[in-house]
Amino acid sequence: MSPKKNNIKEFFKTLPKNIFSGFVVSLIALPLGLGLAMASDAPPIAGIISAVIGGIVVAFFGGSHVTIAGPGNGLVGVILIAITTLGLESAYIAIVFSGILLILLGFFRMGTLADFFPSSAIQGMLAAIGLIILGKQFHIMLAHRIKREDTLDYLIEIPFSINDALHYENKGLIFAALAGIISLSIMLFYSKLRNKYLQLIPAPMWIVILSICFSYYFELVLHEHNPIAKEYMITGIPTINHIISDIPIPNFNKVTTLSFWGSVLALTLIAGIESLLSIKAVDKLDPEKRRSNVNRDLKALGLATVGSGFLGGLNVVTVIARSSVNVNNGATNRSSNFFHSVFLILFIVLFSTQLTRIPLPALMAILVYTGYKLASPNVITKIFSIGKEQLVIFFVTLIVTLKIGLISGILAGVITTFLIHIILSKSIGLFIRNVLKPNVLMYKEENTNNYYVSVKHFCSFLNYYRLKQHLDVVPEDQDIIVDFSLCEFVDHTVMENMYNYQELFNKKGGHFDVIGLDMHDTDSNHPFALRRLLPVPNLINNSLTRRQTHMETLAKDYNLSYNFKKQKQVHFLNDFLFFNTKSISHIYNELSHQDKTISLFDIEFSEGEFIAKEVIRTTMLHINLKKSIPEFTLDREGFLEKMYAFAGFKDIPFEDHIDFSNRFYLLGDNETAIRKFFNDDLIHFFESNPYYHVESNGQAILIFSKERLASIKEIKALLDFGKRLKDVILSIKV
Repeated sequence: MSPKKNNIKEFFKTLPKNIFSGFVVSLIALPLGLGLAMASDAPPIAGIISAVIGGIVVAFFGGSHVTIAGPGNGLVGVILIAITTLGLESAYIAIVFSGILLILLGFFRMGTLADFFPSSAIQGMLAAIGLIILGKQFHIMLAHRIKREDTLDYLIEIPFSINDALHYENKGLIFAALAGIISLSIMLFYSKLRNKYLQLIPAPMWIVILSICFSYYFELVLHEHNPIAKEYMITGIPTINHIISDIPIPNFNKVTTLSFWGSVLALTLIAGIESLLSIKAVDKLDPEKRRSNVNRDLKALGLATVGSGFLGGLNVVTVIARSSVNVNNGATNRSSNFFHSVFLILFIVLFSTQLTRIPLPALMAILVYTGYKLASPNVITKIFSIGKEQLVIFFVTLIVTLKIGLISGILAGVITTFLIHIILSKSIGLFIRNVLKPNVLMYKEENTNNYYVSVKHFCSFLNYYRLKQHLDVVPEDQDIIVDFSLCEFVDHTVMENMYNYQELFNKKGGHFDVIGLDMHDTDSNHPFALRRLLPVPNLINNSLTRRQTHMETLAKDYNLSYNFKKQKQVHFLNDFLFFNTKSISHIYNELSHQDKTISLFDIEFSEGEFIAKEVIRTTMLHINLKKSIPEFTLDREGFLEKMYAFAGFKDIPFEDHIDFSNRFYLLGDNETAIRKFFNDDLIHFFESNPYYHVESNGQAILIFSKERLASIKEIKALLDFGKRLKDVILSIKV
């Protein structure tokens, strides 16, 4: 069967799952769409329009797989400012233009833009957005409308609104506030009810259902009017016919104003960042671990935003919360996004009059909970655990965003991050000299098929995109090693992304190893902490890197001793031919048997001097045989080794083992002793195992694979190879 027919068959096979998932998502999208629109001072139906248009357009033209599109939390503050300064009709045109800019970003393949923003700055921006949402909507949740100049004033007024709510005498306001408090309680505690039947309906939809039931109880059972004050009930939900007839007339009067283009840029920036971050997060949730085409998705989101703006809707973005629900309910492709739109249309066609029975405080409670999640104290605790400097970046971004605006906030976060990097590295030259240099080299190693990536100079949010471009071409079921040993500075954003890649490759059956950070300093034990290379490494006070932690675990599993400290006593290596022209600095990360017969370690040595000096770090295995054997070196035979023969370095052949002689290059002064030592068992051992550089100094064996640090997987293989080689050698009678 052709792949195309297979895809069609799979599509129809999974269709019921995607329809069901689309239905569940629509139950969340309905109240959230209404609430986000009202929080933005737009008509309630505007949120539903953007969800419907987004779901349909992105389902057909998007590049993601299980994401949901619709109005986003992050845009509430920007749309609110746009509507306040431009008016509703001009704000719709600003939304249209922001959609056009998103399309252009997609065409110019600018999906990598999100990689240029430091993680802590993004967290600060999202927290500020959360406080903007929470600050304004908290008062409406308690049936207390107030008007203040900025977000901080709204936040300061929260205790006073709580106090006023406790002293309400108006029955309508009391019931309105109770609706908000009960709804917030449902949002807070619903997830703790682990009943599989209750969980079929998400918490926001329970708020809608209970609100409507409450209204009907008073109307049909008690024969009374809804006791909630009318000014705190949803109004203006049009029928489908009215939506079509009331499509706004485009108003381009404000297009030439500075405030218009400020709103367009702010809408584009926040919509782009929120979407790109959400797409990235949802890709990690996807059970099939597919990678989204972010540039194609940007174009689809932009097209949907243009359509939404012309029809009276809000910006369309990829939303993480609804996308998570989509994945959790078994969605497998973009059809669930389409069906979520279909169900929203059905709700408006069949139940538009029922939506007016929902109290406004109940919807605002959903947004208050959303805002709290974005600005939770847990976010601050997590950032502090990564590093104190990350907390500075976070708060600078947050405060500037709240006091000035979103664009100013994210720019302040970027500038602060850059300045902190200069201070911590104590070298502005490091960044200025190397920012335009290609700092990433990747190639596929011939004998192992590993993808090896070497990163030099510095790697931060400024140039992370270069590393990402290389990593994204490697299939997730392959083995990849990223070496930072030649990189002087690695920031938090890069470390977080390396962790994400490790998770992705592990789930897809590949291996993603990060090496070369053992000589770097960090102020935190957190795996995402910023790393900087010390001029004179002091490993005593350093926290263990992820690789060192794995080595420590490996030592326990293999009953070995582990010592991560730098050791200068390396005389046992001096007699090996390999080090005759090299200067050994130290060894570290040593794994050894109690009797020191087998010892694996990372080593730093140098070749050449002055401007020709090259510092090399690699992983080696030393075996103390406690018996005399011939001195020799054994390597894989290649073109270079064949050239050595012309210089007088003649390979020792074995006529009875043609395969061994063709594949291996064996050197040594005492040919007779070497021939006697290399018996059938030893030759068969080398023929049936991976290639290593093996060298004897007469009393011990030195083994390594490549002149770079080994990954954990390679360390295990090297230990196993060395242990078995030792057993074979000890069985030989010399």
